[in-house]
Amino acid sequence: MGPRTRQPSYRRELQMLMRTAESKKPASLAAWIMALVLCAATLSIVPAFAGGSRDSDGDGMPNRWETNHGLNAHRANAGGNPDHDGLKNLGEYKNDTDPKDEDSDEDGIDDGDEVKDFESDPTDEDSDDDGELDGDEDSDDDGDDDEDEDDAEETCVADDDDSDGDDIDDEDENDFGTDADDSDSDDDGVEDGDEDSDEDGVDDEDEDDDDSDECDDDQGEDEDDDDEDGSDD
Repeated sequence: MGPRTRQPSYRRELQMLMRTAESKKPASLAAWIMALVLCAATLSIVPAFAGGSRDSDGDGMPNRWETNHGLNAHRANAGGNPDHDGLKNLGEYKNDTDPKDEDSDEDGIDDGDEVKDFESDPTDEDSDDDGELDGDEDSDDDGDDDEDEDDAEETCVADDDDSDGDDIDDEDENDFGTDADDSDSDDDGVEDGDEDSDEDGVDDEDEDDDDSDECDDDQGEDEDDDDEDGSDD
């Protein structure tokens, strides 16, 4: 016979409380039932905290989740938004998204836009299972992909990620069939952004530029345009 497993202290203490309640025989059946309910509720709640759901700073996000996502579990930061995607940390926790990745499912739409504007699943790149990425859908049939709807309205600090620095936003790489983590996907010595896939005389990096988008030039994607033909014109 193996050694007896020692019960957690809180369970032993609750069992003692229940035995004490039994010995005192509450005056009414209702009081006895209430005592049992309270004990059962405590038994179900305490293990959750013992299992890692503790929230030291009381910001609504468990310590373990904050630590796993690079947040400070001892400083209330529910209202923070380190990835500038429009979804605060508490919202990221509730929606099971990454607080340090603006597009957790890599479908081209920022997490905040998926939750607040398109009501799509920020953890599923194809929420309606139609074989098309959420970002490539055109929900309002206006000719603009959902991923591009608010490009001109975003602040520059919240502008779309370009992981490989090739001047094509990650969300647009799939439009050109290029790799968001490789600046020269076809290894031809020309960065993806400087390619002209459809041979229309416009570099791929400039294909979806909007005149009202002040961040296009701020990102430096057009700095080499003037030099390509040796003139400023």
